[in-house]
Amino acid sequence: MSSASALQFEVEAKFNNARCATLTLPHGPCRTPMFMPVGTQAAMKGLLSHQMEDLDVDLMLSNTYWLSQNPGADVVASLGGLHKMMGWVRNILTDSGGFQMVSLLELSSVNEDGVTFKSPKDGKMTLLTPEESIGIQNKLGADIIMALDDVVPSTLTGPRVSEAQERTIRWLDRCYDAHKRPHDQNLFAIVQGGLDLNLRRKCVEAFIERDSKIPGYAIGGLSGGEEKDIFWRIVQLACSLLPPNKPRYVMGVGYPVDILICSALGADMFDCVYPARTARFGTALSDVPGGVLKLRSDQYAEDPRVIDPGCKCYICRGAYTRARLHQLACKEGGGELITYHNIAYMMNLTSRLRTSLRSGEFPSFVRWYIRTIFPRRIDCPQWVCNALVSAGISKDVKIEWYPQDEQIIIGDQSHIHLKLDNENKQNQNEQIPIQSPYHVKERNIHGASKQRNIKIGDNQNDEINKDVLNVGKNKRKRENETQQNQESGKKRQRQDSQ
Repeated sequence: MSSASALQFEVEAKFNNARCATLTLPHGPCRTPMFMPVGTQAAMKGLLSHQMEDLDVDLMLSNTYWLSQNPGADVVASLGGLHKMMGWVRNILTDSGGFQMVSLLELSSVNEDGVTFKSPKDGKMTLLTPEESIGIQNKLGADIIMALDDVVPSTLTGPRVSEAQERTIRWLDRCYDAHKRPHDQNLFAIVQGGLDLNLRRKCVEAFIERDSKIPGYAIGGLSGGEEKDIFWRIVQLACSLLPPNKPRYVMGVGYPVDILICSALGADMFDCVYPARTARFGTALSDVPGGVLKLRSDQYAEDPRVIDPGCKCYICRGAYTRARLHQLACKEGGGELITYHNIAYMMNLTSRLRTSLRSGEFPSFVRWYIRTIFPRRIDCPQWVCNALVSAGISKDVKIEWYPQDEQIIIGDQSHIHLKLDNENKQNQNEQIPIQSPYHVKERNIHGASKQRNIKIGDNQNDEINKDVLNVGKNKRKRENETQQNQESGKKRQRQDSQ
């Protein structure tokens, strides 16, 4: 490892901007693209450390703010650091606590000194400065630590976004001045700037001036309800500007298709609570239309199949059928079983991304995966198509991959063209997208999509998601027509009876 940092980063294969690499850290090598499960308070909900090793997790994430509250950085240090306290022999990344400026918005305030939090536990006020954040992370002992950044909601616009971007740069300098363990801890910078491409560009340019002391970069301030067609453009811009010899980490990304898209755009590392959190609600990740199985649904009550035949985790090796998991989904222990599978699924997905890059089959795998999750042309969100065209995977996704809206798949991924199963054939002419997280996020459940023209730098974004909005209008129109027909029928029945 170089004297300037405690990591090595070696790119092994590429397709356009997508890349497969080995990131070597103090507690061993990590293979990218890589998903990092989140154990906020030094423990993964539903999984033990040895299970994480069994799942081949290279790096997991914990949170500085919550660990500073309980058990406290000094206690962790007295126990030998996070690795010894957790019994975890592989790598750890700690977030700086900056995200809590958004997640604890009503309990926090920010100025040039730092962030003041009101403890949700006892109401005490705590000032977290850049120096304090780094001091805590030095005591925790993670392999990668994050600079304290000024985080604002992703849909926010106006002067506060520019203020946060500029302050993030100033705080980065304070973080590096306070960093006492560069020999065994890697301090990453976080690119901010909201949804403004110009602000993002300025932030990256300021970081590049400091590149000699920055071992890696993160792209923050996303995955908070912004339009997906804006989200991927921010990721693409940052990846295109950041140094090619350093790892790139997109924070808070956990949907499988999002990881595939960001990998195609040149990102290497991802983290999110989504796979574990959705498991606790009975939702399993799988290579099926829509990408998920909602196992609490009665349709799985007698289903003898496993969650995902292509998965090699012990849940899917015949131990638990969908019917059995349906029975357990609402009971204690059911969430843990689905969590185990979901983390295994994420590890397998990133493994398949790496394998396809090494073998030169990345475009074929992306095509297979997208057509598996979105079997029909109407199912595939427009933002996914736009991103894949921009990444050079396809010239026109909906024309090249869905000729004459021909239907395909589910099966062995080595077969790209398969027949649609009977269940999907019943809905072949129903022009309503399948229900999946990707359409919910495309419409933006947080309400940012109400304003159709959103400024990106000096350009005005065209109307986004028009197809999805039209689908919704058509669906409501059909529902209204059905209701009117029913009322007319009832009226005729009353007239006949009279």
